[in-house]
Amino acid sequence: MDYIGQNIKYLRKIKGLTQEELAGNIGVNRAMIGSYEENRAAPKLSVLRDIAYFFSISIDDLIKIRLWEESEATIMTDFVKGDNLRVISTVVDKDDKELITTVPVQASAGYTNGYSDPDYIEELPHFSLPLIELSKERTYRVFQINGDSMEPIKSGSYIICEYLADWEEIYDGKPYIIISKDDGIVYKRLYNKVKESGEIMLKSDNPEYSTYSLKIEAVHEVWKALGFISFDLPEANELSASKLHSMILDMKNEIEGLKK
Repeated sequence: MDYIGQNIKYLRKIKGLTQEELAGNIGVNRAMIGSYEENRAAPKLSVLRDIAYFFSISIDDLIKIRLWEESEATIMTDFVKGDNLRVISTVVDKDDKELITTVPVQASAGYTNGYSDPDYIEELPHFSLPLIELSKERTYRVFQINGDSMEPIKSGSYIICEYLADWEEIYDGKPYIIISKDDGIVYKRLYNKVKESGEIMLKSDNPEYSTYSLKIEAVHEVWKALGFISFDLPEANELSASKLHSMILDMKNEIEGLKK
């Protein structure tokens, strides 16, 4: 336990966080972080779990290893690769079968802080979804999105996602839900630039929104989008992609006819 304070301080500085920022991410106040780092108090087991989860290391390493004597390159490799796997909090039914947790829009801010808290996760809505496309061996979650950055998927739609434990499994151009300390919950297409710059690029389907990048160490969770549920049914007169294509072809033919 003698190493905990120095390890917390070392990991916090590697990530470029203030004590206030770290406290916000693990759900304690700033004074507690100071007391941990100065060895005036020892974190409870639940706090140790949250700290280890946040920094993508095991509790054993946090307690037993002098991390400040390890090379920064080794520590940052763990952050970048993401394969020191996080333990995802889930809910099970009476038969010990994992249920799918739903994160509605109104819970988005709370989820950004409570994503690793089993008690918080248990308070969210959860259900079973008996679809053959969903494996019993994987962890799924449903996030309700807000805004028009990923149209034609409407604001208010529910995105069905599979938990992604390793950043290296992010494939360019595929849609994902990203949870980060600065942006909260966002739904974007990702482009994996981790090996080149330690970043992931986030792109909207709506061209009115600019593409931007996030440092991978700022990302809490990545969820691969599989499908969506929407209660906003299209109207009969809404333009579909096929109709737009047909209209463009008709316009092209008319222009060619005028040229002749």
